[in-house]
Amino acid sequence: MIYFFADDHYGTHAGRCLYGQLPRELRDRTVFTENDWSLLESGRWVDDCELLILHCIAGTCGQPFPGDGAQTAVKAYLARGGNVLLLHGSSAAFWHWPWWRRIVGLRWVRPNDPDGAMPSTHPHSPCQVVPVESELPLSEVLKPFDLEDDEVYINLQEVSPVTVLMTTQIADKTYPQCFETRTADGSRIVSFLPGHRETNVRNPTLSANVAVLVKNLIGP
Repeated sequence: MIYFFADDHYGTHAGRCLYGQLPRELRDRTVFTENDWSLLESGRWVDDCELLILHCIAGTCGQPFPGDGAQTAVKAYLARGGNVLLLHGSSAAFWHWPWWRRIVGLRWVRPNDPDGAMPSTHPHSPCQVVPVESELPLSEVLKPFDLEDDEVYINLQEVSPVTVLMTTQIADKTYPQCFETRTADGSRIVSFLPGHRETNVRNPTLSANVAVLVKNLIGP
C-alpha cells in the first residue's frame, strides 16, 4: 500500500487535490489522511508500506506536531530502505526531529529553525518548470509545465547530496524544483516542490509528473 499523509496546507487542501488526481490504479492502493496523525503515529502502516507520501509541515495549519510514535514508525520505515515522496514543503514535514533535518536533500527551513539556519523563502511568480539532463532516467519522462503566479520555493538548505531533476528560472536565477537524494540505508527521497494554489495543483501536467514519480518510487 501507499500511505499519503497531508495537512490542509492553509486551507488549500493541496495534498487532497493531488491525491484525487492520481490515476485510479494508484488511488486504489493508497491510504490518504488529512489533518490526522493517528495512523502515522500508530506505526500500523510500516509493514505493508511500499511508498510514503507527505504533503505537510509539522506544527502548521493548526495541527499538532506528530508525536513520538510517528518518529519511531518513520525511522523503522527508512531503516528498511523505504522510499519517500515529499510534496511542496514536506522536507519540513518533521523539521522538529534533528535526524530528519539531515537526510532530506534540500531542506525547507522554517523560521526559528532549531539549527539556526536562515529561513527559506517563497517569492510569488509565474514560472515554467522544466526537466534537466540528469544521470537518472526520471529526467527523461518528466514533462515541462507552466504555472500561474504562485509560491516558488527557493533558498533551501542543502543537507545531503541531491540529483536535480527539474528546475525553474525566476529573476534570471535557476532553482531546483524536483530532486532526489538517498539515505545511508538506501531509501530514495524525492522532493517535488511546485504547487500551492488550487489552480496550479490541478494543472494536469503537474499531477501527471507526480504520478510518474509515484510509479517510479514503487517500482514494477
